[in-house]
Amino acid sequence: MTELTESAVAERVPSLADRKIRVLTRRDPVAVGPGTSLAECIRAIQRNGVGDSVLVVDEDRRLLGVLTERDIFGRLVGTGADLSQPVEGMMTTDPRRLRLDSTVRDAIELMSTGRYRNVPLVDDDGSVVGIIRQQDILRYLAEAFPEELLNLPPRPHQRMKESEGA
Repeated sequence: MTELTESAVAERVPSLADRKIRVLTRRDPVAVGPGTSLAECIRAIQRNGVGDSVLVVDEDRRLLGVLTERDIFGRLVGTGADLSQPVEGMMTTDPRRLRLDSTVRDAIELMSTGRYRNVPLVDDDGSVVGIIRQQDILRYLAEAFPEELLNLPPRPHQRMKESEGA
């Protein structure tokens, strides 16, 4: 077992963060077309169960906008808004996005500075090819240290004086 020290981890994380986003597991986003009602967008988010946003895409899957849970709770709930109106009136147009050739570091910086939980991924034509979430990045980083993480004691500050069963 390798020793899990702060310096050992710190040495490996920068190279992991500089890898291309294509190494991450990406999810299929919840996507709707233009003209979809706000009510249907909310139902789509609820049906998905793990998404907290819906992407608005055209017939070529080019990203037109995003409607997030934050938009819904901040601008819809309790306002008496007409949920039959099209999503275009409420969505964020020209949302931030990343490409598959962006780095994991780019995703981390965008998520931390922009407070994004989901980031759409697009190809060179601007078509949506997936979405990444904070959990996807955490899983990727944790998988880079399987031996160290799996061998942590239940309470990391607690070290055994002898191996178990001795």
